[in-house]
Amino acid sequence: MSNTIITVGREFGSGGHEIAADLARKLDIPLYDKEILTEAARNSGFSEDAFMAFDETRESSLLYALATGNSLYGPELPLPVVLCLEQFRAIGELAEKGSCVFVGRCADYVLREREDVLSVFVHAPLEARVKRICDLRGISRQEAEKLIIRSDRKRANYYQHYTDWTWGAASTYHLSIDSSLTGIDGGVVMIETMLRLNGLL
Repeated sequence: MSNTIITVGREFGSGGHEIAADLARKLDIPLYDKEILTEAARNSGFSEDAFMAFDETRESSLLYALATGNSLYGPELPLPVVLCLEQFRAIGELAEKGSCVFVGRCADYVLREREDVLSVFVHAPLEARVKRICDLRGISRQEAEKLIIRSDRKRANYYQHYTDWTWGAASTYHLSIDSSLTGIDGGVVMIETMLRLNGLL
């Protein structure tokens, strides 16, 4: 198999993470999600807790920034920006190690110049996502809808803030999948098919 890197962006509740995980298992390659934060912490000198605090969010906390400091980059860059740049660096370094699947964190943007990358966005109608979250978490429809809207807004703001691209826009990705039509298994098959068509599998 040639070097194969897949980036998966996803709407909350769309099953995008499950599709990414099943694909990684099927291809027998690493899956990087929260592991990106671990890698960034290991190489940057910042704690993993710092990365978790600002994970996929552009909002900063002045008190947290004062508490953790910003010694590596100096005071001119806000801490969330520094942590985002460290995550970008970690994504690039992990991609250099070989085939893998990345979930979220602007990996499609970070790796946009590479020819061995397939970028995917997984979405689904709100009603389908609400049902999925209700079933998975045992919460009410109202709670699920609020969680979805809040999570999607957070991801969209982060993505646009650090890339100047539009999160979820079809033109930004190689493949866009409606998981309400494909299901999890069908989503995996679609990605595999696209990989083969482009000589990445």
